[in-house]
Formats: sequence, C-alpha cells, structure tokens
Amino acid sequence: MKYGFVFSYGEAREAAELAHEAEEAGWDGFFVWEPIWGIDAWVQLTAAAMVTSKIRLGTMLTPLPIRKPWKVASETATLDRLSGGRVILSVGLGAADTGFASFGEPTDRKTRAELLDESLEVMTGLWQGQPFRYSGRHYQVEPTEFYPPPPPLQKPRIPVWVVGAWPREKSLERALKYDGILPVVMGAGHEILTLTPEHVHEIAAYAAAHRENSGHFDIVVEGNTPGDDPGAAAEKVLPWVDAGATWWIEANWNMPKDPIANPMVETLRKRIRQGPPR
Repeated sequence: MKYGFVFSYGEAREAAELAHEAEEAGWDGFFVWEPIWGIDAWVQLTAAAMVTSKIRLGTMLTPLPIRKPWKVASETATLDRLSGGRVILSVGLGAADTGFASFGEPTDRKTRAELLDESLEVMTGLWQGQPFRYSGRHYQVEPTEFYPPPPPLQKPRIPVWVVGAWPREKSLERALKYDGILPVVMGAGHEILTLTPEHVHEIAAYAAAHRENSGHFDIVVEGNTPGDDPGAAAEKVLPWVDAGATWWIEANWNMPKDPIANPMVETLRKRIRQGPPR
C-alpha cells in the first residue's frame, strides 16, 4: 500500500510548501484537484516539483472531457520531465455540477463519456511521439512536425488512473485499459453508493480476470484517518489493504467558506505532519 495526500484547497506557493512537508513526513504522493476555473492544478504541481525530489505528483482528478487532450498531454509530459518521472494523472468524467454549464461545457453523461474515451486515446498517442494520427467523432489529429515536445520520462507512459463504476462493464473496461482505477459503486439509477472493502475485493478479482495488460494495476481508495492516533489510523486502512487496494489517498474535502482567509491550509499541514497511516 502507498499513501497519498490531497491538497484540497490553497494557492500554488502553499501547495509547494505542503508538498515538501509531505515528502519529509513520508507520504508517497501529493495530489491536487483540477477545477474548470480556479487555482491551476498544473501550476501548483510544477511549484511542488521544484521543491521535492521523490514524492509522486498528480491530480485527483482531471475532468478530461472538458480539457483539450493535446494540452493535457503537453502539461503532463513537461511536468514528468521536470520532476524526473514522478507524475500520475487521474481522470474521469468530472462533476458536471461544478460549473460546466456556466462555461458552455457538455453536461450530458453520454457525450462526456465519448470525449473521455477519445481524449485518453489522443493523449496517450501523443505521448508516444510523431507521427500520430487520430480520427474520432469529436477529435481529429494529423501528424505534425512543428516542434513536437520530447516524450515523458516514464515508460511505457505516465500512469493513468481512471474512474471506474462498479459493476458497470463499459466503465470498467475503460479503466482496465490503463494503469489504475478510482472505483465508485453505482446503483441501478446512477446513484453513487458507499464503497466498501468487499467491493474492492470484487474489483480486484474482476481486474485480474479481465485485464489484457499483465502489468501493474493500481486500485485507489480515499478517506480520512485520525492522524493523532496512528494505531487507529492503520487499523482503518488495513481492511482496504487486505481487499487489494494499492493506494490510500487521504482526502479532506471541506472547502473553506472564505478562500482568502483560508484556515484549511493549516488543517492540511497538521495532518500531513502527522504522517501516513502505515
């Protein structure tokens, strides 16, 4: 099991400070979320990369259907080289109720699923280098020799974690093509249910039986643990370890009501310093 921490709210300078503290405290990953409009995730991660040397850096998560895949391919490849090969990219449909309609972005679930599939293919194709050609319903790409960037350092690619809805076969099939799953449990009416270790055990068995690629595959879960009680924290994580999860992401999504006077940063700093729930 590896342990990541989500920097759920703060500015780029604070992200850099807390990423450095997370590395010193023994966390394995430092993640930020990517809003449709807000504090830029890739600027935060770049700042973090400049003051760290070992900790993995990534998004939790990138709403890929509302991003241009060539832009994300550029950002991730650039940061991967800058950081010495430490990037993880988490992607999903994104939460449409976080302002998509305000900026004219698609909110229809089917359309976003199509865009997610095509964006993943374009992005990973561009990472492989030129010449690259793609023809889809939403995106068309022709080979270009206009200063293509160097590829990511990580091989065969930057690890991509994809949201996968259990037990929806189409959603799971998408996630299993890549390098990890951010599992959610979906009811018959598209309602999100509580994820349990039993679900993770079932997902791990499903991935072992259906994944064509035999390489490493991450199962990523998130939650909160009591940093002031290491024994209780480790006990809370243990059932997920036994079920087959490979990453625990410590995530506190209580956003500040006043973004300027932001006490949330000190709350996050305190939990980071307490260390991961090993």
